Amino acid sequence: MFRSIALAAATAAFALPAFADGHAVDLTATGDAAAGEKAFRGCVACHVVVNEAGETLAGKRGQQGPNLYGVVGRLAGAVEDFRYSDIMGVAGEQGIVWDEANFVGYVQDPTGWLRETTGNNGRGNMTYKVRKEADAVNLYAYFASLAPAPEADATN
Repeated sequence: MFRSIALAAATAAFALPAFADGHAVDLTATGDAAAGEKAFRGCVACHVVVNEAGETLAGKRGQQGPNLYGVVGRLAGAVEDFRYSDIMGVAGEQGIVWDEANFVGYVQDPTGWLRETTGNNGRGNMTYKVRKEADAVNLYAYFASLAPAPEADATN
């Protein structure tokens, strides 16, 4: 199951803008990345942002949660070798992509959002909740600012 999710995530990463259910996914970030960097301080106990070269862009030693590098536009539950909850696996199987709306809803109420969005029961692994919607929007903008550069179009 996780291999197929990882393969789908890799495919989605090279096909940005991502597609879910046949519709283009809007990956626009509307928040303030600088404010999101400050809000990320509440996440560093569990998360880190480490690029493909192994450079830590944000956080320190967070190992409870998945690496958040490239989370914008990524398929839910798709970090290779990370053990997700069953319900997060369902989210990935359903093709849920981390756009701003999904990300904001999830970080404000992880388990509730997963249950509502997937239509399944279960618990997510993330227990921390971002209290303010503005902080959640700003976090998304911060992660967008740290995202890998899009692949160049070879046809140009």
